[in-house]
Amino acid sequence: MEYVSTRGGVGAVDFEGALFSGYAPDGGLFMPQCIPSLDRDTLRRWSSLSYPGLVKELCSLFIPAELVPRNALHELIDRAFSRFRHKDVVHLSRLKDGLNVLELWHGVTHAFKDLSLSCTGQFLQYFLEKKQKHVNILVGTSGDTGSSAIESVRGQKNVDIFVLLPKGFCTQIQELQMTTIIEDNVHVFAAHGNSDEIDEPIKELFADVDFAGKYNLMSLNSINWSRIMVQIPHYFYAYFQCAPSLDTTPLPVVEIVVPTGGGGNITAGCIAQKMGLPIRLVTVVNSNDIIHRTVQHGDFSLAESVKATLASAMDIQEPYNVERILWLLSGSDSRLIKTLMEQFNISKRLKLPEDLHRKLSETLGSCSASDEDIVGAMRRCWEENQYLLCPHSAVAAHYHYSKPHRACLHPKFSCLSFLFSIPRCCLAPASAAKFQDAVLRANLVPQIPPEITALTAMETRSTPLERGHDWAQVLRGRIEAVAQQW
Repeated sequence: MEYVSTRGGVGAVDFEGALFSGYAPDGGLFMPQCIPSLDRDTLRRWSSLSYPGLVKELCSLFIPAELVPRNALHELIDRAFSRFRHKDVVHLSRLKDGLNVLELWHGVTHAFKDLSLSCTGQFLQYFLEKKQKHVNILVGTSGDTGSSAIESVRGQKNVDIFVLLPKGFCTQIQELQMTTIIEDNVHVFAAHGNSDEIDEPIKELFADVDFAGKYNLMSLNSINWSRIMVQIPHYFYAYFQCAPSLDTTPLPVVEIVVPTGGGGNITAGCIAQKMGLPIRLVTVVNSNDIIHRTVQHGDFSLAESVKATLASAMDIQEPYNVERILWLLSGSDSRLIKTLMEQFNISKRLKLPEDLHRKLSETLGSCSASDEDIVGAMRRCWEENQYLLCPHSAVAAHYHYSKPHRACLHPKFSCLSFLFSIPRCCLAPASAAKFQDAVLRANLVPQIPPEITALTAMETRSTPLERGHDWAQVLRGRIEAVAQQW
């Protein structure tokens, strides 16, 4: 298995090369050169596996055994999930009105990114220990990625992590989960800008190939292929939990609704679909609706500004993983993707070619939810189930409540009287405990676990990045200073 850039300007790399990269040197993102195809027998065999079992099987398809022997890979994954609070790692809650909520947030930071980052952190350690190598991880966060990334590498002697958070755009709890980690290898910067603005200095440092190479820069954002890879099992687990039976021909379809910010999770869904999993995908966003506009109208163009919403981790206007989806749908046409993305980078506006837009709209449904929609979904879910949704999960629930189940002809029959509803699963990316303001806005009572309550009494540490300062230069200086200690 080799990995190539979506823009085709560099040679293929192996999994280790993709793991230790940020953006590819040509500005693209790494993707598998070919996507494995799964047959019906494999799907039926996998249907009885646990969530960790599915992660092991899927990672084995993308990580060659000569790089990581299978027993070692399985140990790394078991170690990654050892800190999760739920015995099954993830959990499906079956609620009223056909609302199935797949809870992906039982990790240390109460967010779904713990799933992929805990594994990615273990993969990093495996290679770093073998090669006695040190890396500098550079991460921008809209809220949850930063704390999950920090937890995956905190205290490790061969890693330093530099995290930029958007001051005032995260919840207090999200910010505290980053600034209360007082470890020598953790460096947190509180930037006075939004999520897209903090991506700019990160892109600048990765674009400086000499600097990135000299200081072994890498990313743990969903720029990193490993993040995408470990999210693919979400879709297989959701499908096996919700499909009525795997004994029909063709296999039944399950609709999966995906709250979307930077687009990493929905990219993983597109790959699962490409592998042969019979799922329909719906990408749901908040008022920052660039992905919704792209799916509906082929309009991949920035709005005038990023809007602050209750679903703050999705307050993103430049969802960089859309590039991966377009590459996948274009038949791996790197030349086309390079042209399109260079045009977007210059003008911040892009009208998709008609054929590519058609393929995108056939692959994804989409929906946008306002803050009022989010609050309404949170209230309804509580009233009907006494179940608290985080505002991001509520974006998916809004779609469920506003869109009746699709009817489909049962594969065993040809008569319209045998129409049935396709099962639907809403992915829940975070616990409501992290978003107290949104819970209160919905006139509900937050349920706060003790480990989150304790954050407010802990020491904090961060470096401010003020508007008007050269953030990239500040980062360069800190990385150089840290490197002198090695």
